[in-house]
Amino acid sequence: MSIRLFTGPQLLAHADALRSVYVDAFCAPPWDEDEEKSAEFVGRLAADVERPGFTAAAAFTGSGDVVGFSTAWTTTAPFPTDRCYPQAAAGLGPERTVEWLCGAREIDELAVRSSARGTGLAGDLLAAVTLDAPRSWLLTSVRSPRVLSFYRREGWTQATHPSCDGKGITVFLGPRHPARTLAARPL
Repeated sequence: MSIRLFTGPQLLAHADALRSVYVDAFCAPPWDEDEEKSAEFVGRLAADVERPGFTAAAAFTGSGDVVGFSTAWTTTAPFPTDRCYPQAAAGLGPERTVEWLCGAREIDELAVRSSARGTGLAGDLLAAVTLDAPRSWLLTSVRSPRVLSFYRREGWTQATHPSCDGKGITVFLGPRHPARTLAARPL
């Protein structure tokens, strides 16, 4: 298996394969997204590749099949207000949101085919898109304890702690993020 980095529109040549991985990863429990979300992902991807600091990593088998990917970019200032960003800002507060997240590498997607899970590939993809970015962060749903545990094992620090009802999102700071030691620990 090899991991290739992309920094712009050349990633779109693999859009169909990325969509297939997205379906495999997110249209099953615990995410249970419908296939329409995968079409939305591909639609967003066409704009995402133009974002400042865009970077992506894709994992290819020896035969050229895509088995995983991660996408990331630099978070803009002012802090975005679409998607789940308001929940992140509410959890951190306005000052920390700007100081910790704006200008940092934001991991948007991380997906691995079910057949490649447990191989270390997700960690390798995450490392590939953050290698040159000590200030890295991501949002994820608290719906999957397995995913939360994965990020912790990879050295990421949970910086927000939504209610324990299995709903909501949380912010994780990368292992080299300078603010990770300042993040509030869960009660």
